[in-house]
This record gives sequence, C-alpha cells and structure tokens, in this order.
Amino acid sequence: MPHSDPKTLVTTDWLAQHLKNPDLRVIDASWYMPADKRDAQAEYAAGHIPGARFVDIDDLSDLRSDLPHMAPPVEKFMSRMRALGIGDGHQVVIYDGAGLFSAARMWWMFKLFGQNNVAVLDGGLPKWLDEERPITTEPPVIKDRHMVPEFQPDLVRDVTQVARASKLGDYTIVDARAGARFRGDVPEPRAGLRSGHIPNARNVPYTNLLTAEGTLRPVTELRGIFERAGVDLSKPVITSCGSGVTAAILSLALERIGAQHSLYDGSWAEWGMYGDLKVAIGD
Repeated sequence: MPHSDPKTLVTTDWLAQHLKNPDLRVIDASWYMPADKRDAQAEYAAGHIPGARFVDIDDLSDLRSDLPHMAPPVEKFMSRMRALGIGDGHQVVIYDGAGLFSAARMWWMFKLFGQNNVAVLDGGLPKWLDEERPITTEPPVIKDRHMVPEFQPDLVRDVTQVARASKLGDYTIVDARAGARFRGDVPEPRAGLRSGHIPNARNVPYTNLLTAEGTLRPVTELRGIFERAGVDLSKPVITSCGSGVTAAILSLALERIGAQHSLYDGSWAEWGMYGDLKVAIGD
C-alpha cells in the first residue's frame, strides 16, 4: 500500500498539494488527557491548518452514556457534520496536536458511519509545523453539505460481544494501553477501575506503532509488531484501550495492513468497572 492513501493515512506533502481542492475538508480533532493540561479548542483558535474545522470528540459523543466519549447516535453525527459543511463527496483529512493520537478516533467514527473517503494526517500538526507549513487563525468558510450516513455495526463491539470473544477465542482482543497498565502493575488513572486486562487479550501499546517523529510505522513493521505480540491476524481483531481513543490507533494500523477489525467502544472504562467481569493480571 502506498504511504498516502486517502482512505487511511496521508502525508503532509499530500495535504499541502490538495489543500486548495474545493472538495477537501480538514478537521482538527485534537483531544488530550487531563494530565496533559492542554486546551485543544484554545490551541485551535491560536493557529490551525487553513480551512480546518474543530471537532471536540467529547461533545461529539453519546451524552446519554456514563462512559466517556462513546460513539454518538447516527443522527447526531450527521447533523454535526452538516453544520461543519462536511458531507457526501468530500475527502476528509483529520489531524491532532499530539501527532497521531485522537485523530484516529475521529477517523474510526467516520468509518463507523459509512464514510470511507477519510484519512489521518501522518504526524499531525507537529509535523506540519516542523516543516514550516502555513497555519491561520481565520475560521473556515462553512456551507451546509448533506451527508447520508450508513452505520457499520461490524466496526464496533459492546461488552457482551467482547466477553463472548474473550471466552471463545474466535476473535483476537488487542489492548493499546501501556504494558504496566495491561499487566496490572499500576493503578488505573481513572478512579474506581480495577487493574489488569481482559482475559486472553494481547498487548500492543499504541506507542509501539509510532516512530520517534510521531508518524505511523511502515506496513511491514506494523504487521511484525502485531505478530510478535502474539496477535493472530487470520482472526478478526477487537481493539481496546482505556476509553476507546488509542484503540482507534490500533484500528488504523490494522486497516493499513488489511486485517479485519472492530473497536470495543467501552474499553477498560467499562470492563474495569464491573466486578462480575473477569480480569487477568500479568502478561
């Protein structure tokens, strides 16, 4: 697969060449952990890629759920995208201020609602800035654009489906959290959650998939990382993490290597909360 693929991942060179395309829509989907003490919306206002719209993944979520940033109802996704002037026929490129972090979550959400012409900017805003490419404080010009979403249920899994997969082994469950959290060596940062991992899950910390520059590793390297972690790529994969954000980085990598995947939206924020669900400790 070529490095730039408008359905998964594009380079800063690719975006610069297509930035004035009238059918291109750029999204800043920056989101940070509370410990980072960064204000994504304020950073967007201070400077963003020309034409970019800002999307808050906490706001674009199912606010009826007690779990963090769960995927929204299809009607909410459609209406928010229309208000941002994003619709059918557009090529969407998503970036974030960390390099490659929350943009993958937004990419997965577009895929969940049947929008396939969507890619993550490899290296995100940091790489764009390092290359001294243009930014602006000007808001984008927005015109309504109709979108016809088509929900893709095979891309998401709930707790019952994950529990079944853990027991039967017909799916490979892969956890994107750091090794210490996966093994249960450290307390979870979210209060009230048990430590450990879903039984029979494999651990591929999302950081292993990224280069020192914050870009996604080449396809051959990605495949090797999954295989060395004991992931059977002949089976469909369920990705998981702390709250469904970095699991999407695994999903993006799996899409790049042509593996079948779905995302456990509740992730450890849900599994770790319920005492009747089994927890494994160690490797």
